[in-house]
Amino acid sequence: MTLNAQTIRHARHTSIFLAIFLSLFNTPLSTLAMGNALALPGFVDFSKSIQNGTDGLRGVYVADVLALPVVQQPVSNAAFVSSNDNEITQFGMASQYGNVGLLAHNTLSGKSFSKITVGQEIRLVYGDGKVEYFIVTEVLRYQATQPTSPYSSFRNIAKDETLTAEQMFKRVYLGDRHVTFQTCINANGSSSWGRLFVIAMPKPQAVGLDRYSSVTK
Repeated sequence: MTLNAQTIRHARHTSIFLAIFLSLFNTPLSTLAMGNALALPGFVDFSKSIQNGTDGLRGVYVADVLALPVVQQPVSNAAFVSSNDNEITQFGMASQYGNVGLLAHNTLSGKSFSKITVGQEIRLVYGDGKVEYFIVTEVLRYQATQPTSPYSSFRNIAKDETLTAEQMFKRVYLGDRHVTFQTCINANGSSSWGRLFVIAMPKPQAVGLDRYSSVTK
């Protein structure tokens, strides 16, 4: 790939990532979330309820935290984030790099993301019944230096690190296969004060076993 082509590609990716940040600024008002008012379903019941016979990602399950269906972004709208509660949006661009991005507004399903902790198991459920397992390895919190601007840089709350939007994209969505949950952080009267990223890596499997299993009972 030529340098010019690389520059164009990076510019396009950055603009879409900025659009994602902008769409997460415009958080809709929270509505009553029936799923949050009721006990979470068992994993088998949840997984069977969302299967549709395809190989696409259909749901995500974190024990005692969330059990939510996953919807896809429209092909023509890479900045789309669902405005429905009890629903997570898969970030299409992350898929281009072999990774899984999961987006939600912090007034809706994203409010559950802050309850996910390091060491917890993440289960991705596909339409054909396959299940892929991950373990949370990082919970990253960044303050937006310009909370209402999609061009903001981001300051790591835990250490001396400030990233541009493009650097942030590379930090949380590129690299070896992993899952990234993304939502905004509400603080100091601003619903877009910062960004929360929860990173999960593939769960180690016994030698000779595939990272996928199937729901059989």
